[in-house]
Amino acid sequence: MTNGNLAKSYLFKAEKRLKILPRYLEEEDYSDAVWEAQEIVELCLKAALRFVGVEPPRYHDVSHLFLQHRDRFPGLTDAEVQRIVEISKRLRKERELAFYGDIDFNPTEEYSEADARQALEEARFVLEKAKAFLS
Repeated sequence: MTNGNLAKSYLFKAEKRLKILPRYLEEEDYSDAVWEAQEIVELCLKAALRFVGVEPPRYHDVSHLFLQHRDRFPGLTDAEVQRIVEISKRLRKERELAFYGDIDFNPTEEYSEADARQALEEARFVLEKAKAFLS
């Protein structure tokens, strides 16, 4: 499989997950919405990196590589790149807490509808930019 095919596969997965994300909000499952949004952003960034020939590492936040290879993404403005990086970093910080919680952090109680809606909009933004770049 080529990098281009694998990149498109990642975007396919991200698109399907984005379609499901609003269902978490309907079910008031806000922590899983945040967790799933992080997955979408991760898939999008790894797709973009693969598309330009950069092998992404097997960890969740690859925004530093996205920024490092910024010159390979000429269709994105500096402001868009910066927003994508900020989104990836923020959601990465939420990933484990949103899924596993902690001794003093119950994710089903701590995350709000506003948190989930923000994550949904951020995932949608990153996916739109990734699709435009890879098209």
